[in-house]
Amino acid sequence: MLNNIMIGQYFPGDSFLHRMDARVKILLLLILLIEVFVFTSAPVYGALIVLTFLLILCSGVPLRMVLRSLKPLWWIIIFTFVLHLFSHPGRELCRVWQFAITQEGVEQGTLISVRLMLLIILSTLLTFTTSPLKLTDALESLLSPFKKVGLPAHELAMMMTIALRFIPTLISETDKIMKAQQSRGADFVTGSVLARLKNMVPILVPLFLSAFRRADDLAMAMEARCYRGGAGRTRMKEMKLARLDYIAMCIFALLSMGLGVSFYR
Repeated sequence: MLNNIMIGQYFPGDSFLHRMDARVKILLLLILLIEVFVFTSAPVYGALIVLTFLLILCSGVPLRMVLRSLKPLWWIIIFTFVLHLFSHPGRELCRVWQFAITQEGVEQGTLISVRLMLLIILSTLLTFTTSPLKLTDALESLLSPFKKVGLPAHELAMMMTIALRFIPTLISETDKIMKAQQSRGADFVTGSVLARLKNMVPILVPLFLSAFRRADDLAMAMEARCYRGGAGRTRMKEMKLARLDYIAMCIFALLSMGLGVSFYR
Protein backbone atom coordinates (compact mmCIF):
# COMPACT_ATOMS: atom_id res chain seq x y z
CA MET A 1 0.00 0.00 0.00
CA LEU A 2 2.84 2.38 0.83
CA ASN A 3 4.26 1.90 -2.66
CA ASN A 4 1.02 3.29 -4.10
CA ILE A 5 1.52 6.73 -2.56
CA MET A 6 2.57 8.94 -5.45
CA ILE A 7 2.67 12.34 -3.69
CA GLY A 8 5.95 14.16 -4.25
CA GLN A 9 7.26 11.85 -6.99
CA TYR A 10 8.65 13.24 -10.24
CA PHE A 11 8.33 11.43 -13.58
CA PRO A 12 10.95 12.74 -16.06
CA GLY A 13 9.71 13.48 -19.56
CA ASP A 14 9.67 15.92 -22.46
CA SER A 15 5.97 16.62 -22.85
CA PHE A 16 4.57 20.14 -23.14
CA LEU A 17 3.51 19.89 -19.48
CA HIS A 18 7.12 19.17 -18.49
CA ARG A 19 8.34 22.13 -20.57
CA MET A 20 5.81 24.63 -19.28
CA ASP A 21 6.89 27.23 -16.74
CA ALA A 22 6.27 25.91 -13.23
CA ARG A 23 4.67 29.20 -12.16
CA VAL A 24 2.10 28.94 -14.94
CA LYS A 25 1.33 25.34 -14.00
CA ILE A 26 0.78 26.23 -10.35
CA LEU A 27 -1.49 29.17 -11.17
CA LEU A 28 -3.50 27.20 -13.74
CA LEU A 29 -3.83 24.33 -11.26
CA LEU A 30 -5.18 26.68 -8.58
CA ILE A 31 -7.72 28.15 -11.02
CA LEU A 32 -8.71 24.67 -12.20
CA LEU A 33 -9.22 23.46 -8.63
CA ILE A 34 -11.36 26.51 -7.90
CA GLU A 35 -13.47 25.64 -10.93
CA VAL A 36 -13.78 22.05 -9.67
CA PHE A 37 -15.23 23.35 -6.40
CA VAL A 38 -17.38 26.11 -7.90
CA PHE A 39 -19.05 24.28 -10.78
CA THR A 40 -21.63 21.61 -9.95
CA SER A 41 -23.39 20.70 -13.21
CA ALA A 42 -22.88 17.27 -14.77
CA PRO A 43 -21.86 18.54 -18.27
CA VAL A 44 -19.15 20.75 -16.76
CA TYR A 45 -17.80 17.88 -14.69
CA GLY A 46 -17.85 15.69 -17.80
CA ALA A 47 -15.74 18.31 -19.59
CA LEU A 48 -13.34 18.51 -16.61
CA ILE A 49 -12.94 14.72 -16.59
CA VAL A 50 -12.18 14.71 -20.33
CA LEU A 51 -9.72 17.60 -19.87
CA THR A 52 -7.96 15.75 -17.03
CA PHE A 53 -7.73 12.58 -19.12
CA LEU A 54 -6.25 14.53 -22.05
CA LEU A 55 -3.68 16.15 -19.75
CA ILE A 56 -2.63 12.73 -18.48
CA LEU A 57 -2.22 11.45 -22.05
CA CYS A 58 -0.25 14.53 -23.10
CA SER A 59 2.01 14.39 -20.02
CA GLY A 60 3.44 10.99 -20.98
CA VAL A 61 2.91 9.72 -17.42
CA PRO A 62 1.47 6.16 -17.47
CA LEU A 63 -2.23 6.14 -16.64
CA ARG A 64 -1.80 3.30 -14.14
CA MET A 65 0.77 5.39 -12.29
CA VAL A 66 -1.69 8.27 -11.98
CA LEU A 67 -4.51 5.97 -10.87
CA ARG A 68 -2.23 4.48 -8.21
CA SER A 69 -2.27 7.88 -6.51
CA LEU A 70 -5.98 7.29 -5.79
CA LYS A 71 -5.54 3.84 -4.26
CA PRO A 72 -4.48 4.90 -0.71
CA LEU A 73 -7.44 7.32 -0.57
CA TRP A 74 -10.16 5.05 -1.96
CA TRP A 75 -11.62 4.49 1.50
CA ILE A 76 -12.08 8.26 1.96
CA ILE A 77 -13.79 8.56 -1.43
CA ILE A 78 -16.09 5.60 -0.72
CA PHE A 79 -16.88 6.85 2.79
CA THR A 80 -17.74 10.29 1.41
CA PHE A 81 -20.03 8.77 -1.22
CA VAL A 82 -21.84 6.55 1.31
CA LEU A 83 -22.20 9.44 3.76
CA HIS A 84 -23.96 11.63 1.19
CA LEU A 85 -25.89 8.64 -0.13
CA PHE A 86 -27.72 8.08 3.15
CA SER A 87 -27.76 11.57 4.67
CA HIS A 88 -29.00 13.80 1.84
CA PRO A 89 -32.77 14.46 1.86
CA GLY A 90 -34.81 14.16 -1.31
CA ARG A 91 -36.83 11.74 -3.41
CA GLU A 92 -36.46 8.27 -1.95
CA LEU A 93 -35.26 5.53 -4.30
CA CYS A 94 -34.97 2.62 -1.88
CA ARG A 95 -34.37 1.87 1.80
CA VAL A 96 -31.57 -0.06 3.48
CA TRP A 97 -32.65 -0.99 7.02
CA GLN A 98 -33.63 2.41 8.52
CA PHE A 99 -31.70 4.52 6.03
CA ALA A 100 -33.20 5.90 2.82
CA ILE A 101 -31.24 6.27 -0.41
CA THR A 102 -32.40 9.35 -2.30
CA GLN A 103 -31.81 10.51 -5.84
CA GLU A 104 -30.31 13.74 -4.56
CA GLY A 105 -28.01 11.72 -2.28
CA VAL A 106 -26.73 9.67 -5.23
CA GLU A 107 -26.11 12.82 -7.27
CA GLN A 108 -24.41 14.67 -4.42
CA GLY A 109 -22.28 11.66 -3.45
CA THR A 110 -21.16 11.18 -7.05
CA LEU A 111 -20.38 14.88 -7.37
CA ILE A 112 -18.25 15.02 -4.22
CA SER A 113 -16.46 11.75 -5.07
CA VAL A 114 -15.57 12.96 -8.57
CA ARG A 115 -14.47 16.27 -7.08
CA LEU A 116 -12.07 14.52 -4.69
CA MET A 117 -10.65 12.34 -7.47
CA LEU A 118 -10.05 15.33 -9.73
CA LEU A 119 -8.38 17.20 -6.86
CA ILE A 120 -6.00 14.31 -6.17
CA ILE A 121 -5.19 13.51 -9.82
CA LEU A 122 -4.57 17.11 -10.88
CA SER A 123 -2.37 17.84 -7.85
CA THR A 124 -0.40 14.63 -8.39
CA LEU A 125 0.01 15.46 -12.09
CA LEU A 126 1.72 18.71 -11.09
CA THR A 127 4.39 16.91 -9.06
CA PHE A 128 4.77 14.24 -11.77
CA THR A 129 5.65 16.85 -14.40
CA THR A 130 7.58 19.38 -12.29
CA SER A 131 10.91 18.74 -10.61
CA PRO A 132 11.33 19.74 -6.93
CA LEU A 133 13.89 22.41 -7.88
CA LYS A 134 11.50 24.07 -10.35
CA LEU A 135 8.71 23.89 -7.77
CA THR A 136 10.92 25.68 -5.26
CA ASP A 137 11.82 28.46 -7.69
CA ALA A 138 8.19 28.82 -8.83
CA LEU A 139 6.81 29.04 -5.29
CA GLU A 140 9.45 31.58 -4.32
CA SER A 141 8.67 33.68 -7.40
CA LEU A 142 4.92 33.58 -6.75
CA LEU A 143 5.37 34.45 -3.06
CA SER A 144 7.98 37.18 -3.66
CA PRO A 145 5.40 40.05 -3.74
CA PHE A 146 4.56 39.20 -0.12
CA LYS A 147 8.12 39.95 0.98
CA LYS A 148 7.02 43.55 1.43
CA VAL A 149 4.83 42.49 4.36
CA GLY A 150 7.61 40.41 5.94
CA LEU A 151 6.83 36.98 4.48
CA PRO A 152 10.04 34.89 4.10
CA ALA A 153 9.21 33.70 0.59
CA HIS A 154 12.44 31.81 -0.08
CA GLU A 155 12.52 30.01 3.26
CA LEU A 156 8.83 29.10 3.03
CA ALA A 157 9.20 27.75 -0.51
CA MET A 158 12.29 25.80 0.53
CA MET A 159 10.50 24.20 3.49
CA MET A 160 7.48 23.25 1.41
CA THR A 161 9.61 21.69 -1.30
CA ILE A 162 11.84 19.80 1.15
CA ALA A 163 8.74 18.41 2.86
CA LEU A 164 7.30 17.37 -0.51
CA ARG A 165 10.61 15.87 -1.60
CA PHE A 166 11.02 13.75 1.52
CA ILE A 167 7.54 12.18 1.39
CA PRO A 168 8.65 9.37 -1.00
CA THR A 169 11.84 8.87 1.03
CA LEU A 170 9.97 8.50 4.32
CA ILE A 171 7.41 6.21 2.69
CA SER A 172 10.20 3.97 1.41
CA GLU A 173 11.83 4.01 4.86
CA THR A 174 8.53 3.08 6.52
CA ASP A 175 8.06 0.18 4.10
CA LYS A 176 11.54 -1.16 4.90
CA ILE A 177 10.95 -0.90 8.66
CA MET A 178 7.56 -2.64 8.39
CA LYS A 179 9.06 -5.52 6.39
CA ALA A 180 11.91 -5.83 8.90
CA GLN A 181 9.46 -5.94 11.82
CA GLN A 182 7.20 -8.43 10.02
CA SER A 183 10.19 -10.71 9.46
CA ARG A 184 10.64 -10.65 13.26
CA GLY A 185 7.02 -11.73 13.81
CA ALA A 186 5.25 -8.37 14.14
CA ASP A 187 1.57 -8.35 13.13
CA PHE A 188 0.03 -5.13 11.81
CA VAL A 189 -3.16 -6.62 10.35
CA THR A 190 -4.94 -8.83 12.86
CA GLY A 191 -6.00 -8.08 16.42
CA SER A 192 -7.94 -5.26 18.01
CA VAL A 193 -7.43 -1.62 17.13
CA LEU A 194 -5.54 -1.01 20.37
CA ALA A 195 -3.25 -3.99 19.71
CA ARG A 196 -2.50 -2.81 16.17
CA LEU A 197 -1.75 0.71 17.42
CA LYS A 198 0.59 -0.79 20.00
CA ASN A 199 2.36 -2.75 17.27
CA MET A 200 3.00 0.52 15.41
CA VAL A 201 5.40 1.73 18.10
CA PRO A 202 8.34 -0.36 16.73
CA ILE A 203 7.77 1.44 13.41
CA LEU A 204 7.32 5.00 14.63
CA VAL A 205 10.42 5.10 16.86
CA PRO A 206 13.00 4.13 14.19
CA LEU A 207 11.11 6.20 11.61
CA PHE A 208 11.39 9.34 13.75
CA LEU A 209 15.06 8.61 14.43
CA SER A 210 15.70 8.16 10.70
CA ALA A 211 13.83 11.40 9.90
CA PHE A 212 15.86 13.38 12.46
CA ARG A 213 19.09 11.86 11.13
CA ARG A 214 18.20 12.79 7.56
CA ALA A 215 17.27 16.32 8.67
CA ASP A 216 20.64 16.67 10.41
CA ASP A 217 22.49 15.39 7.33
CA LEU A 218 20.58 17.85 5.14
CA ALA A 219 21.38 20.76 7.46
CA MET A 220 25.08 19.85 7.44
CA ALA A 221 25.08 19.58 3.63
CA MET A 222 23.43 23.00 3.30
CA GLU A 223 25.94 24.56 5.71
CA ALA A 224 28.84 22.93 3.84
CA ARG A 225 27.56 24.65 0.70
CA CYS A 226 27.39 28.01 2.53
CA TYR A 227 23.62 28.25 2.39
CA ARG A 228 22.47 31.42 4.15
CA GLY A 229 18.90 31.87 2.96
CA GLY A 230 17.53 33.65 -0.08
CA ALA A 231 19.38 36.96 0.27
CA GLY A 232 21.77 37.49 -2.63
CA ARG A 233 21.12 34.10 -4.19
CA THR A 234 21.21 33.79 -7.98
CA ARG A 235 20.11 31.04 -10.38
CA MET A 236 21.97 29.49 -13.27
CA LYS A 237 18.71 29.44 -15.26
CA GLU A 238 16.30 32.30 -14.75
CA MET A 239 12.61 31.51 -15.12
CA LYS A 240 11.10 33.12 -18.23
CA LEU A 241 7.73 32.69 -19.85
CA ALA A 242 7.95 31.15 -23.31
CA ARG A 243 5.51 31.01 -26.23
CA LEU A 244 4.21 27.66 -24.97
CA ASP A 245 3.19 29.24 -21.66
CA TYR A 246 1.24 32.06 -23.34
CA ILE A 247 -0.50 29.58 -25.65
CA ALA A 248 -1.42 27.38 -22.68
CA MET A 249 -2.81 30.36 -20.76
CA CYS A 250 -4.90 31.48 -23.73
CA ILE A 251 -6.32 28.00 -24.31
CA PHE A 252 -7.05 27.62 -20.60
CA ALA A 253 -8.79 31.02 -20.49
CA LEU A 254 -11.02 30.04 -23.45
CA LEU A 255 -11.86 26.70 -21.83
CA SER A 256 -12.68 28.39 -18.52
CA MET A 257 -14.93 30.88 -20.27
CA GLY A 258 -16.68 28.05 -22.09
CA LEU A 259 -17.23 26.11 -18.85
CA GLY A 260 -18.55 29.23 -17.14
CA VAL A 261 -20.98 30.01 -19.96
CA SER A 262 -22.28 26.42 -20.08
CA PHE A 263 -22.72 26.37 -16.29
CA TYR A 264 -24.60 29.68 -15.96
CA ARG A 265 -26.69 29.22 -19.09
